[in-house]
Amino acid sequence: MDNNHQHREHRDEMNHHGHSSHMMDGEMNSASDFLKRFWIVSVLLIPLLLLTKTGLGVLGFSDFYLRSYLQFGIATAIFYFALIFFKHARHEIKAKNYGMMTLVSLAVGAGYLFSAVSTFLPSLNAEFYIEISTLIWVLLFGHYLEAKSGARAGDALNEVAKLLPKKAHLLVGNEEKDVDIFDLREGNIVLVKPGEKVPADGTIIAGKANFNESLISGESKPIEKQEADRVIAGSICLDGSVQVKLDRVGENSTIGQIQKLIAQAKQTKPSAQSLADKAAGILTFTALGVAILTVLIWTLFVGQSFIFALTLGITVLVIACPHALGLAIPTVSTIATTLAVKNGLFVKNLKKLEIVKDVDYVIFDKTGTLTKGEFGVTEVVDMGEGKQDVLGLSASLESGSSHMIGLSIVKHAKEENLSLMRVSNFKNIAGKGVRGVIDDEKYIIGNKVLMQENGLWGAEIEEKYTQCAKYGKTVVILANSKAILGMIVLADQIKPESKKAIKSLHDLGLKTAMLTGDD
Repeated sequence: MDNNHQHREHRDEMNHHGHSSHMMDGEMNSASDFLKRFWIVSVLLIPLLLLTKTGLGVLGFSDFYLRSYLQFGIATAIFYFALIFFKHARHEIKAKNYGMMTLVSLAVGAGYLFSAVSTFLPSLNAEFYIEISTLIWVLLFGHYLEAKSGARAGDALNEVAKLLPKKAHLLVGNEEKDVDIFDLREGNIVLVKPGEKVPADGTIIAGKANFNESLISGESKPIEKQEADRVIAGSICLDGSVQVKLDRVGENSTIGQIQKLIAQAKQTKPSAQSLADKAAGILTFTALGVAILTVLIWTLFVGQSFIFALTLGITVLVIACPHALGLAIPTVSTIATTLAVKNGLFVKNLKKLEIVKDVDYVIFDKTGTLTKGEFGVTEVVDMGEGKQDVLGLSASLESGSSHMIGLSIVKHAKEENLSLMRVSNFKNIAGKGVRGVIDDEKYIIGNKVLMQENGLWGAEIEEKYTQCAKYGKTVVILANSKAILGMIVLADQIKPESKKAIKSLHDLGLKTAMLTGDD
């Protein structure tokens, strides 16, 4: 197989899994199309109903010659908007999976054709315009609800697609080339710069940096990565630049697998819907069999005319159409999925909605669910300098950093209405911290390793540090050239609404548990 062919296959694969926004647009366009058809048919139904003999009687008009022809014209327009059902029926027949659309198409088609013939041959005296038009009306709305429910998965796919960058820095020899991520292949080497997202899964072959992998783990705490460490698609490089050799791209990448999972979830149906589909398949053959039997009995045994018997047979088909199945289940599914999405819940399998009422336990992930999923300052520890001074000096030094920890400290200082001081000779020490000069005095802020390298660590500091670092918290240490001045403790923060949510579940008699990797 030549390289060009491999490249085309890979690009097709990436297009299939990467263009989730197009998939979402398709779902929304489908829902919009059904809604448009429904409203047009709704408008057309009004004159059709008024042109019935009952409708004319209510209006105080007598029957007139052109009435049936006007009904034929309106019903033909409505029938046009139902042709989409025949397309679905054709797919069912090709797949030998006869369902609701097969029966609907038989009933609508037979009812319309017989009514049309009856219009031009008045002696037949049989019309089903109202029956088939209301059936079309109900089913169009049911399909709109079903398409709208499917679009919810499209929304999730679109959000996942946003986790990836649109461009990547591909390294070809000593040259850096910006390419579309759909052009990346296994074995490519890309450069990831500070603040950028990793375009695909791979291994670092050069460089060192901290990464935010909260998209997968939910943990906002940066993870230090160096040569031979793996990085995942969508993770954010916080500081430093790294070269990554890609080994999982497209649908094989972490993001690709998530997209595949969501796409599979989109295809799931409630058990009631699956049962309804099976029932519709049985009903199709049953209704068709009863309709044929009706024609034969009334023709051969009762002795009525074939036209009269055919009228009864078509009546059986129209009556047998599952109006309720076409509307009730999509309505319930749409309401359930809409409420779930509004409350931040993605339903992996719609069948599980039917057993939610039987649950005993609700198990929560901690990070990003019960907590905010973002770093925040939880405590400021001073060693004699005063907490405000420790926070002010720390924030001033970190104001020149783009690291998540530094940004969190600066944000907290601003919330405390502290003014930042001017910093000179600022220097970022990769993987350790930063240094700078404030009011002619040298300061450093960073991790334990940085303090040890500057000869500032001791047993008393170790004890205080260990106490602050409990439960997986991150501790940043501030020092001048002589001694450690204080510590800033950062951790994920609990959402204000978490307590209320847990209490509400307990009030319903449900037990709760939390999953966490913390000690």
